[in-house]
Amino acid sequence: MGNTTVLNKLNRLLNSAGITLPENQKQQLVGYVELLHKWNKAYNLTSVRLPEDMLVRHILDSIVVEPHLQGSRFIDVGTGPGLPGIPLAIVRPDSHFTLLDSLGKRVRFLRQVQHELHLENITPVQSRVEEFPAQPPFDGVISRAFASMNDMVTWCKHLPAENGRFYALKGLRPDDEIAALPAEFEVEEVIRLQVPELDGERHLVKIKPNKT
Repeated sequence: MGNTTVLNKLNRLLNSAGITLPENQKQQLVGYVELLHKWNKAYNLTSVRLPEDMLVRHILDSIVVEPHLQGSRFIDVGTGPGLPGIPLAIVRPDSHFTLLDSLGKRVRFLRQVQHELHLENITPVQSRVEEFPAQPPFDGVISRAFASMNDMVTWCKHLPAENGRFYALKGLRPDDEIAALPAEFEVEEVIRLQVPELDGERHLVKIKPNKT
């Protein structure tokens, strides 16, 4: 799939989702897909192999979250190859995203993306989340890779600021996980996300720490 074909498909998906982006952001998203496709062959960064599938399952799947984020400093925990952090950083250039992953090869890829796409609003970090000091704390803690929301809030509870939020990206509405959240956290909102051409449901769960 050439650059033009990928861009055409991206434009179709954005139109379907009702999202308008400036041309430079579209080019950066296409550039990111191309880097992900190229590096994936050697680094095995994602099980999604085709650029056109990456546009649906990685790019649109990430940027539909953007209108629901509050604040300007975010951390993407267990970011993997930069999801959802890099697409969000591209479409939200006035916010800053720390991209945290424990695996060196993923962080090397993130630094390459940062260099090639000239992304000045991301900071790739190799660290285990429980060992990462949040100084200053973040407006939002984002993850789409955690096994459970219970693990997410337990391991990341030192990361959000006083008025910060957790943003958990999920498939089916995770009612069992919501019921199992520790008492010091409460679900503020569960948002059904619409991702064009995606098989299956997507939900965003916004969680806030209960003030004691």
